[in-house]
Amino acid sequence: MSLFKARDWWSTVLGEKEEFDQGCLCLADVDNSGNGQDKIIVGSFMGYLRIFNPHAVKTGDGPQAEDLLLEVQLRDPVLQVEVGKFVSGTEMLHLAVLHSRKLCVYSVSGTLGNVEHGNQYQIKLMYEHHLQRTACNMTYGPFGGIKGRDLICIQSMDGMLMVFEQESYAFGRFLPGSLLPGPLAYSPRTDSFITVSSCRQVESYKYQVLAFATDADKKQETEQQKLGSGKRLVVDWTLNIGEQALDICIIPFNQSASSVFVLGERNFFCLKDNGQIRFMKKLDCSPSCFLPYCSVSEGTINTLIGNHNHMLHVYQDVTLKWATQLPHVPVAVRVGSLHFPDYSQALPCPGCLCFSDLKGVIVTLSDDGHLQCSYLGTDPSLFQAPKVESRELNYDELDVELKELQRIIKDVKSQGVWPMTEREEDLKVFAVVSSSLDSVSQATNIEVGTDSVPSITVKITLQNRVVLQKVKLSVYVQPPLVLTCDQFTFDFAVPDMTSVAAFSVYLKKNYIPSELEGNAVVSYSRPTDRNPDGIPRVIQCKFRLPLKLICLPGQPSKTASQKLTIDTNKSPVSLPILFPDFASHSDDDQINVMGFRLLGGSRVTLLASRTSQRYRIQSEQFEDLWLITNELILRLLEYFEKQGIKDFACSFSGCIPLQEYFELIDHHFELRINGEKLEELLSERAVQFRAIQRRLLTRFRDKTPAPLQHLDTLLDGTYKQGSGWISDILEYEN
Repeated sequence: MSLFKARDWWSTVLGEKEEFDQGCLCLADVDNSGNGQDKIIVGSFMGYLRIFNPHAVKTGDGPQAEDLLLEVQLRDPVLQVEVGKFVSGTEMLHLAVLHSRKLCVYSVSGTLGNVEHGNQYQIKLMYEHHLQRTACNMTYGPFGGIKGRDLICIQSMDGMLMVFEQESYAFGRFLPGSLLPGPLAYSPRTDSFITVSSCRQVESYKYQVLAFATDADKKQETEQQKLGSGKRLVVDWTLNIGEQALDICIIPFNQSASSVFVLGERNFFCLKDNGQIRFMKKLDCSPSCFLPYCSVSEGTINTLIGNHNHMLHVYQDVTLKWATQLPHVPVAVRVGSLHFPDYSQALPCPGCLCFSDLKGVIVTLSDDGHLQCSYLGTDPSLFQAPKVESRELNYDELDVELKELQRIIKDVKSQGVWPMTEREEDLKVFAVVSSSLDSVSQATNIEVGTDSVPSITVKITLQNRVVLQKVKLSVYVQPPLVLTCDQFTFDFAVPDMTSVAAFSVYLKKNYIPSELEGNAVVSYSRPTDRNPDGIPRVIQCKFRLPLKLICLPGQPSKTASQKLTIDTNKSPVSLPILFPDFASHSDDDQINVMGFRLLGGSRVTLLASRTSQRYRIQSEQFEDLWLITNELILRLLEYFEKQGIKDFACSFSGCIPLQEYFELIDHHFELRINGEKLEELLSERAVQFRAIQRRLLTRFRDKTPAPLQHLDTLLDGTYKQGSGWISDILEYEN
């Protein structure tokens, strides 16, 4: 960040929601006043053309009404404005305005006013050229060494250079290999056009080569120039800079030399007029615009470079001489000579002001229309903190205050951020899971196979202390577990009410859920005096479903392909004690081994070691191990907690079964791919089925009977094939 800010001499904001670019700003004595005072010409993409002549009464004053000399709304967006000798028969300056499909040249004149609202300015259209191609940018100069007038060269969006000799069109040439237009500039000393192509290289074309090359009315003709008559368009020199260019500017050192300045996306280049690099500078920030101008030191060039960090840097060749902060990101920067009132001179008459030239004013324009005239000042804009009164520290008082704060923090940590009583006194939620399965199962539309699917009832009790509004209960369980009803609404219009919501849970599809825990979430609004609509709040309650909802007792298996061993730090517990709902009293061998059969057919065996503190879970399928393993750990924790043992811990010392885990992922991915392929085939067969139906319908409607040509057989085969694929898709989804 710069220590100094740009000193604001005059500024204004142009229009509302208008957009500007680097070609929309120009400084020149456009009204030919002859006093050397520049006017600020600004065009916008909204079609507005404005001319300013700033007169700041005091430094930092806002714009005055008389500062705006002219404001005209043109019908087309303004891409670029330039001032030069564009009208034949005179060397007066005229204004050239480039639109997307038109080039207009205006004369700007002022009429001396005799009343208080001052002088009046107007523009007059001298001539215009309608363009056959969409314009991108333009440049001007004494092409071909002509004296006393300027010609205009317009570059189109497809890379064609169109040269206009003032009121007449001269010729058009396509640049070889042009893909996207780049910045364009004219070098009077070498009489050549310099641009940066889409190949990221600087290219120079002589005007004489352009003038005598084969005429190109179409872009394809440039590829055929070698076969036709006339000269082929050849580049004078090229230089690869390796990046896109933002702008090009040509500054003469003296009559015998000039420099080509190219602003890239990351670097700043200075080239000789023959394409050799004089120097280059790597920029620290992303640039937005630049302007080279002659330096007071002989043989050096000063350059203003604006960037996207709201900064304006002044370089002398590659040395940073000054950095100043701007209130906006400039897209165009110019340096001009303006007038300002000089109060130090003697006034010729009362009420009169003498004006002096203010040379070197920096004019910047942002893309949203912030126009500012500023100069580089040395008044630092710094904030000075007020002095703090020094006092001696009393360490005894500090110790007492610190202990008090620590006590408050400790009390808050023990109570929580909000006391539990404050949160629970509005509404209390309890969940009770039935200890036994439903006598009549509530399961419907199940896809589990031949097993009878049980269901279990869960009751959610809500008790309110105060009046509540918009009370809604939502219950969630892991699929494929489903609920008979998962949404409930209540009306707690009076305090101290109790409501109960009952529903059943059952397994719907033929695979196991990831967990057996459910969640009941209650959302409500508590009305207050200041907020009658209520303050929204949420409270939740978790409940755990029994294992017997998805699992049945089964025969233990001695062999299995997938095994998992859990280590503990306590002696093994008898399995009938841990799983009394799966124990069989007639089998004494179940003390150390127990079998489970999941709904759908999978079997899992649990073994407890007699000599070590280990438990083994084994099954034929790797994914079936998780639910029994999780249930075992939860029941062990509950058992030892009831025994008053708090240091119980479980661990797994074997290798993490990543290979089996990845195999499951690959298998799942393969099923998804096969399912998508079947859906594509089914879509094709559906189209075929409808086409056969239309043909059969046409045959049946025909008054003259015609043979079906086995269309009925094809229809039946397509139907059977599609039905089989539908069954396969449903199987993959399950």
